[in-house]
Parts: sequence; C-alpha cells; structure tokens
Amino acid sequence: MIRRCVAALAALLATLAQAATPYAEQTPCNGHPGIALSVPAGWCAGLVADARDGLRMPRRLLEVAPGRFWIVDMGNWEPRRGRLLELRTDVPRGQPGRVRVLASRLDRPHGLAKGPDGRIYIGEAGTVWRTPVGDAVQRQDVITDLPTGGAHPLKELAFTPDGRLLINMGSLTDACRGDDQQQPEPCPELTGPQSHAAVYVATFGGDDFALQSFRPFATGLRNSLGLASTTARDGSVRLWQAENSVDYTDATLPAEELNELKDGASYGWPYCVSDARGKAVVARGYEGRARCGGHNAAHAAWPAHVAPLQLLTTPSHVTTGPFAGRLLAVWHGYRAGGHRIVAWRLDEHGSPLGAREDLVRGWHAQAGVRPLGTPAGASFDAQGRLWIVEDRNRSVIVIAPRQP
Repeated sequence: MIRRCVAALAALLATLAQAATPYAEQTPCNGHPGIALSVPAGWCAGLVADARDGLRMPRRLLEVAPGRFWIVDMGNWEPRRGRLLELRTDVPRGQPGRVRVLASRLDRPHGLAKGPDGRIYIGEAGTVWRTPVGDAVQRQDVITDLPTGGAHPLKELAFTPDGRLLINMGSLTDACRGDDQQQPEPCPELTGPQSHAAVYVATFGGDDFALQSFRPFATGLRNSLGLASTTARDGSVRLWQAENSVDYTDATLPAEELNELKDGASYGWPYCVSDARGKAVVARGYEGRARCGGHNAAHAAWPAHVAPLQLLTTPSHVTTGPFAGRLLAVWHGYRAGGHRIVAWRLDEHGSPLGAREDLVRGWHAQAGVRPLGTPAGASFDAQGRLWIVEDRNRSVIVIAPRQP
C-alpha cells in the first residue's frame, strides 16, 4: 500500500511539474500571454505553447500553412523518443487538435526544412526523409544509413537557393581523442568512405526531385548545427556555417566560429581552433605536430561556449523592421554570453557586416519572472514574426509587433 501511495504521489508531482509553466505571464502579446524577454523596441514576446501542450524537447519549428506549425521534438537524447508535431495556433489552448503527433519514435530528430519541391524534410540521426504537407505524413526516405553514434549525431538541414541540401555530419568525438586518450594524426574521423566532422551536400533532380548525389562539401568542422546561405545583389550565393568548437574548460577559449564554406576546403578540426580574435592556433594535444596554414581561417570569432544551434537569414518578404536584411544565429549556451538570438546586417555581397545585434535576449534566470532559458531554433512566418523554440523549458515563443 505504501509503495502504491508513493508511486501515485510521484506520478501526481510529475503531472503537476509537466503542467506548470516557469514563465510569469504578463500583458498579452499577439493574442498570447506576454513574457519578460528583451526584444526590439515596439515588439513583444508571447508564450504560445509549453509543457502543458505536451512539448518535451523542441528543437526546430516551421510554418507550413497559415496557423499551422510543424515542430521537431527530440524528446530527449535517447534513440526513438522523438516526434514530429503540428501546432495549430488558431485553436484555443486546451482544445483538442491544438497540438497533435504526426510521427513518433523518431531517432533524435533535429533538422527541419522546406524543400524547393514544396515537401518538408526531416533530419533524424540516421536518415533524412521528406513528406508533403497534409493531414497525415507520407514518409519517403531520401538518405539512409547515416552514422548515428558518437558525440554529435544530429543532422542539421539547410537548402541553398539552387536546391542543394546541406547536411551536418558531426564528429564522433570532441577533439579526436580515443579511449586511450591519444589524439592521432591524421584523425581517423576525417578519412574513409563516410568521413565525419564535415558538411555534406545532396543534389536532386528529375520529375520527383530524386537524389542524384551525396558527398562531402567541406571538412574539418566539428559540429555544424548552424547552416545557411546568403545571396549577393549580383545573384551569387555564399554558404555559412556556425561551428561548435572544441570543449576547453577555459571560460574564453576557444572561440566559436562563423565560417564561409568553400567546396573542398578544410577548416581545421581537430588540429586547429580560433582564439578570441579569430586567429587560427594549434589545438591542445596537437602542439608541435599540426600546422594551421593549410586550413581555411574562420570568417569571424564568436564568444566561447555560446553553442550556436542554428543560422538563418531573414526571408525576402521581410523588408522592414529590426529583422530585415540580417543573418541570425541562435546561441543556445547556458553561460552568461549565450542564451540569446543575435544578428548582423548583410552587405551587398551577402556578408555579415558591422557590430553584433542582440535581438532577443534576457533568458537569464530571474525569480518570479522567468527561468534560465536556452533557445534552440527559430523561423519566420509569412507575416514576418519570429518564432522560437526553447528546449530547456519546452516552449514555443513568438516575437511580434506590439499592438496598441
């Protein structure tokens, strides 16, 4: 009897914890409870969904139709706990159909992108698949047998303007250190028929947009959870990667990086990292053995441990306001310099220019106001509002113009 009572109490506490929201609700924002985050002047932050709606570990979201958002929810870091969800913002909270499961038992899903064929692409740890937008998923596996082990199994996805798909193939280890604590040179993760620590490119063609080729595009990249492209005024395209660098215990080293990707180039992992000024230096463990001159240097250095989890560019229909013409980065890191969404203006060549703008911040814990938050992904809707998934508190947040 006592054991049953204890079990029942534990279940009740778990239910209450799941139902509670850690954000203090304030003046409504865009029809949703307002929350206290620092956003551009004239804008506000609204809490759209959270654990009360069944969210567990949301990592990406995408508007697939007016009032309909698809969400990739990892569940946790264990295999086969992930789901693809649909959120209907036109359905009142607490009503049936507001959040429903489109697919379950997914293996650590992370990537979510709309292809030029109009279908939605989902990146699981070992598979990239696609489905048309509809009431039910019509799954078609596109790329299979991807590596699922190691420290960085998540597959980020990003389409280029010419229809190619960039895919993250993260490193198996932090710094190519094996069980024997040795760091070999060459690093075996960079060799073989399916090298790791790389960004791959998939090309498609034909009537059904079928896979034509799949190959490494750029290497020496530890974990590319931020991938994006920009277009210059002359129509040329530039590809960008946000690098989650090696995990030193130092508070300020090594820098996270913004890299401009070039076909066939190497960016130094595990032999080289960037210092706080963006200069390439030999990584710890490779002193006296590695040289950095043969690798591409970072375009820019970001503070250590900010953990960039996504790159995105403002869509063309957003022509005015604080988000227009920007390259945005989602910094997930829980340390003081992280947990924010930052941006840079883009120049006529499609390159980030000038000082960093902290567009959405204030996720540090404040008793009675908000918990520590860690944004994981973001996207724009057709109205130019910014939608954010925050995985630590299982939340969907909208950043919208403040109404009178």
